[in-house]
Amino acid sequence: MEKEKKKKHQAEPEFINRELSWLAFNYRVLQEAGDKKVPLLERIKFMAIFSSNLDEYFKVRVATLKRLVKLKRKTIEKLDEDPAETLSQVLGEVKRQQDEFGEVFREGILADLKKENIHLLTESDLTATQKKFITTYFKENLQPLLLPMVMDDTETHFFLKDQTVYLGIQMSDAKKGAKAEQYAMLEIPTKKHGSRFIKLPTQKNNRYVMFIDDAIRTCLPLLFPDYSQFEAHAVKVSRDAELDIEEDISANLMTKIKKGLKKREIGTPARLLYDPETPQSLLDAIMAHTGITDEELVEGSKYHNFRDFFGFPDFDLPALKYESQPTLVHPLLEKEPSILAAMQKQDYIVHYPYQSFDYVVKLFNEAANDPAVTAISATLYRVADGSEIAKALTKAAKNGKLVTVVVELKARFDEESNIFWAGKLQKAGANVILGVPDLKVHSKLGLITRNENGKMVNYAYLSTGNYNENTSKIYADHALFTCDKRLTKDVEQVFNFFIDRQPDKKFKHLLMAPISMRERFVELIEKEIKNAKKGLPASMILKMNALQDDRMIRKLYEASQAGVKIELLVRGICCLQPGIKGLSENITVQGIVDRYLEHARVYIFHNNGEEKYYVASADWMTRNLNRRVEVAFPLYQQDLIDQVRTIIDLQRSDNTKARFVDNSYVQKSTDEQTRSQYATYDYLRSLVPNGMKAERE
Repeated sequence: MEKEKKKKHQAEPEFINRELSWLAFNYRVLQEAGDKKVPLLERIKFMAIFSSNLDEYFKVRVATLKRLVKLKRKTIEKLDEDPAETLSQVLGEVKRQQDEFGEVFREGILADLKKENIHLLTESDLTATQKKFITTYFKENLQPLLLPMVMDDTETHFFLKDQTVYLGIQMSDAKKGAKAEQYAMLEIPTKKHGSRFIKLPTQKNNRYVMFIDDAIRTCLPLLFPDYSQFEAHAVKVSRDAELDIEEDISANLMTKIKKGLKKREIGTPARLLYDPETPQSLLDAIMAHTGITDEELVEGSKYHNFRDFFGFPDFDLPALKYESQPTLVHPLLEKEPSILAAMQKQDYIVHYPYQSFDYVVKLFNEAANDPAVTAISATLYRVADGSEIAKALTKAAKNGKLVTVVVELKARFDEESNIFWAGKLQKAGANVILGVPDLKVHSKLGLITRNENGKMVNYAYLSTGNYNENTSKIYADHALFTCDKRLTKDVEQVFNFFIDRQPDKKFKHLLMAPISMRERFVELIEKEIKNAKKGLPASMILKMNALQDDRMIRKLYEASQAGVKIELLVRGICCLQPGIKGLSENITVQGIVDRYLEHARVYIFHNNGEEKYYVASADWMTRNLNRRVEVAFPLYQQDLIDQVRTIIDLQRSDNTKARFVDNSYVQKSTDEQTRSQYATYDYLRSLVPNGMKAERE
């Protein structure tokens, strides 16, 4: 019986553990930080991305694992894997990556900064002149922001705010009358200060910068004049970010979300990251006064919140950053005074971040001001804080148009922004739909209805990326502008579903999760299997951010066994194990981590020579196919198909930034180096005709 239980909890060999797969993806980010070919200041940003990703991972995934570990034994036995075993593997891999992270920072980043005459100073590095500068800076800019919390002998508990760095301070060598030894906690005021760093005066072409942490360490005698010896070490807590909200739609859902956001700030600690040099006595004092236990302790480094390196000074040194890639114009839309009029002629596809996001902003502003436009509908998942799209929708509602906006309040870590815009839109008179019961709305759609000579004509916008001007500059996505009736009719059905919530909708062209997407994708795979068994050519090229759904993976294994050639381009989680003889030898998996975040999903099926192309908002994860509203849209216009295929082919041939699923660099026997993101930029630039300015002002 015991053996059977153990077997139940062992991951099946053909599946890669989801948690370890995600950690492998984040390790690829760390590889970029350590790659000397990447410009130095960009490597620092990859350090920040790695750290930020890991913070979110602990807040969500590790916190979930810890909840699973606490379930009753009978419940745990029903799970596919033992959560305690998975948690142990996760923490072990995190420890390994954190150790390498420290090496990359100390032996790579810091050393290379010095070569560029950029010096990250600690309190022990300061000259007398620099110490005077820091002391003055501290008194004027930092000391007013600091509020020490003394850890005395009482049982007073301090609440450590989520994702905030604190200094735990041990004081000794007391003056007469003071306690011989004392402990205190001090919040590092990064937000109030506006940056984690202080730039010091440049001397003889040498540039100097300092963590505010170290500036505070330098000036501790000013804060605690009764002591002359100090040990100051950083700690940071990551708290459980799961809101545990029932995914039902009720009148008080927004209230639930707001309460959930407050709960997030006081959620159960998922980890306490601490400096390994921290004396045990100081660590014991911190644990005693915060309620943190040994289970939450995770060894880190001297500095935490490396995501603050997003704000590391660039010292106006462009040579240490990526070469400039000015945003490109769209060769056809750029010369059109009206986006709606242009859409009457043909479909267009825009590729972010290479081409400008301005066209979608222009589309919604035009619709908001056009007297002939009667209605506008849109789904908002993650919008920019000062969203021009949301402003245009607000303007349209004020102009008397029927505006329907589906706002997903459960978009993790973007709830506050979405709540803000939901309120603004409601006040303007828009019909705001706060999601769908039991589902998360992840599709990125827009529908504009226009009265043209008494006839209602629909125009649609479908995208793999969000309505977000900020992320459109760093996320690689595709967006379709169309008034093709085959597509607009189906988009209208999606919005009808949001209104009446009846799952009886029929889609002839779009694939919509959870209604038809899974079934239709399975049918497309089965057709490839049938063709392969008949001896016909059969293949698939599938690009996504994550592949985790076991049913889809098993279908891909079945296709591989039938002889279907499958190329997977997966950036993140991939639970499919390629290259297993008799199971997946016809499947290859590679993913690209580079300057931009690969975010587009593209699914290409050979279909016996009549290829089918679908561009989607959905990955092949169980949550996307079963518990989210997602849309995959076909491409029918040949020039658009050609563009997407060219970009996909460049990614398939990438031998610079592509990596196999085992994280090693792709090695291909070719003298020509292909870096797909740069090749894509050059390709799209080549589409701009001579005489037209290619770059957006």
